[in-house]
Amino acid sequence: MTRLSPVLGPLTLRQRWRRARLQAYSWSLTGAYRLGALHPAIWRMVARGYHPALDRVAARHARLACQFAAVDVPAYRDFLRTRGAGQARRLADFPETTKQNYAGVYDEESRCQEGRLHRAGVIVDESSGSSGKPYNWVRGPRELKGIYRNAAGYIELVFPGRKLFVINAYSMGAWATGTTTGTAMTRIAMVKNTGPDLEKIADTLEHFGPGYDYVVTAYPPFLKHLRDRLDEAGFPWADYRVRGMVGGEGMTEALRDYLEERFEEVRSGYGASDLTIGMGAESGFSVALRRRLAADQGLRDRLLGPGEQRLPMIFHYNPLETFLEVNADGELLCTINTKTCLQPKLRYNVGDEARLHTLAEVRRALGDEAYESAWTDERMNLPLLFLFGRKDSTISYMGANLYPQDVEYGLYQGNPYASAINRFCLSLEELPGLEYRPVINIELRGEADRELLADICRKGVAAHLSAVSRDFAESLKEDPTAADLRVKVYGLDEGPFAGLTKMKNIYLVKDA
Repeated sequence: MTRLSPVLGPLTLRQRWRRARLQAYSWSLTGAYRLGALHPAIWRMVARGYHPALDRVAARHARLACQFAAVDVPAYRDFLRTRGAGQARRLADFPETTKQNYAGVYDEESRCQEGRLHRAGVIVDESSGSSGKPYNWVRGPRELKGIYRNAAGYIELVFPGRKLFVINAYSMGAWATGTTTGTAMTRIAMVKNTGPDLEKIADTLEHFGPGYDYVVTAYPPFLKHLRDRLDEAGFPWADYRVRGMVGGEGMTEALRDYLEERFEEVRSGYGASDLTIGMGAESGFSVALRRRLAADQGLRDRLLGPGEQRLPMIFHYNPLETFLEVNADGELLCTINTKTCLQPKLRYNVGDEARLHTLAEVRRALGDEAYESAWTDERMNLPLLFLFGRKDSTISYMGANLYPQDVEYGLYQGNPYASAINRFCLSLEELPGLEYRPVINIELRGEADRELLADICRKGVAAHLSAVSRDFAESLKEDPTAADLRVKVYGLDEGPFAGLTKMKNIYLVKDA
């Protein structure tokens, strides 16, 4: 399909004057943000000193970003015109953009400021293709510098150490996370970009020895593979200080607990190739809050809505740089406020379901005593993003929605054979009589009793679902056979896992 390539064209005198005013205002705000990220120490001070009054400034800047793009970005001008929103003024009047209605319709150049793409220092990233088709995303040098500063400031805040050594295990291909993480970490640490190579990482740890404060950056499943590989080799964990920074997909507390049996701590970040890297990040407070949510239905009701049974990831985010909204369907909208963004992202809907809360709202829901006891040394004062993940990543079963995160809990929590699991995915199997049942497909690493592993996993997932899903628990009462989940165990690269080369796991497959 040929994508549209509108050009900016001549501007009227009024448009040029409006463009100049908006540009000056936007650059002044962006310059103030950049001052706050010049050094990791300043970044920490801003993160700890953020005041809720700045939310209004952030909202105004998001509206300004849309208004400026309306006269400066050819694709966005055309997008607004075709939707009758050319005269939009309020932020809510600007229509949502998505991969389908914007990024997939207009070419890269027309989505850039002034319709100009080619310039020195531009980096082209590629998304992982987990949505079916890889997309190219471009970022300019000034934009990248801001990303590097933010990532470095966060890592130094959450993983303090005198001799930081980052082992970057993200893919080193055209994916945004790997190369960006490696470059960002050089600001504050010694870095080795191993990529997702277990043997290289094991060799690196052995070669450089225990005298460093190691941070391994990776996708969550790979960090599990690393733990299992080092355990098999008898790695002396007690002699080393190793921490983990993960991203790219959600992580359950069951997997975190499994990892933290060896890693000193594991934290997660949130980003999207469509938008930017490092939109949100965990702190000790957000992890404690998430664990409290898991055990307190009343708190879930107050923060997430009555009857909500899912457990979201929780991240701090900075509205001054990435202004977030939630639409009527509960989907996250993001506007990149900074003027340095080469391809402006404006009320962009990446398809994630979420809730947003200020710290004051969380404090009221928790109560003062519980709120204070959850604080840790990071003390980030930024608001919180409660992220459920992609809205369409579910399978319906017995009136309940089956989420990959819930399955992961059941597979790893209290499972003595968790190390034998390489990865998993969900599928639907058609039975006689047009009945469908969900199937949990497990890829095995090494040797294990497949029947025993399948039985333990089946019981673990059913137990977790009955604990967190009222619909599933009710189904069990009415029909005990609902606990008979289908579990299929495959060897490496067999069944639905054959030929999968993507860096991120795929959790839903059409045919197994």
